[in-house]
Amino acid sequence: MFVDTLKFAESGLIPAVICDHETNEVLMVGYMNEEAVRQTVETGKSTFYSRSRKKMWIKGESSGHIQKVHWIRLDCDADTLLIGVEQLGGACHLGYRSCFFRELRDGQWTVIAEKVFDPDSVYKE
Repeated sequence: MFVDTLKFAESGLIPAVICDHETNEVLMVGYMNEEAVRQTVETGKSTFYSRSRKKMWIKGESSGHIQKVHWIRLDCDADTLLIGVEQLGGACHLGYRSCFFRELRDGQWTVIAEKVFDPDSVYKE
């Protein structure tokens, strides 16, 4: 089985770098357990394991900003996944397309992107 090839950390998780399937722009990094990897493959939607909440979650389940998986790649050590997705909406819960919206410039973190949605209107509690 394909998951037998993966080298999960002692925590049972493997990092997954999520990027745009066409441009390779890095959108986010998440962690997957074996079940999340299998579910991602089966459903075609990025599924992760939340280390803080200690539960599975599907990207976009509350925001609607899902990730349609186009391909999954494995690094040479078999301990990190690279997943190419079609991002619908923003990947970042703060409202940006990518979680990597800040760049170090002259010793200061500078926002280099525009928000693509208002998180306060999406994540109503």
